[in-house]
Amino acid sequence: MKIVYSGGEGEITEKKSRFIATVRPVSSEEEAVAFVAEMKKKYWDARHNCSAFVLGERQEISRCSDDGEPAQTAGRPMLDVLLREEIHNVAVVVTRYFGGVLLGTGGLVRAYQKAVAEGLAASVIVEQKKGRRLAVGTDYNGLGKLQYLCARKGFLLTDTVYTDNVELFLVVPEEEEEAAEKEIVEATSGNAGISWGEEVSYAVVGKKIEIFSKNA
Repeated sequence: MKIVYSGGEGEITEKKSRFIATVRPVSSEEEAVAFVAEMKKKYWDARHNCSAFVLGERQEISRCSDDGEPAQTAGRPMLDVLLREEIHNVAVVVTRYFGGVLLGTGGLVRAYQKAVAEGLAASVIVEQKKGRRLAVGTDYNGLGKLQYLCARKGFLLTDTVYTDNVELFLVVPEEEEEAAEKEIVEATSGNAGISWGEEVSYAVVGKKIEIFSKNA
């Protein structure tokens, strides 16, 4: 599922009104509510601090607020962007500093959605996946074959320890777990020690593997 690895801030101006979107990853409804309160405190002098958040693997929890804007012109359109982009565990607050010119209901909807899009564009969004840790020990003759196998099958190398032999520490994607052991044995002609570890939730951020949680 897509999640926000690190939040960002985007801003647009529509007919002299400023719309500042702040995006943040959240893991619970309490965390999302606290974030909204934090933004309202930070932008205490703004006309509106509208909000939306989505939680859960199936986006099963979602909330939004127009914060004084006409009904269905701010919070719901903001939420629709998050749902459409299929982003999970995220909250966004769009702060509006009124510029003196009314935008109308259609204009408000477009402005709030555009602001959310800018906020998301300024954030780092990654694909969170499930996998399992795996340690593989082999001799140096098997190293190149294992490295080739990892690259071909999408096994993620987190560390390598070189001693008399070599030990590779991997994260194997959930969908590859069943076949992984057999392919490693074949690649090394049976000359590999295999030890499975915990289930994890992970993402590739740039060239770095980020491990999020155990049994997630």
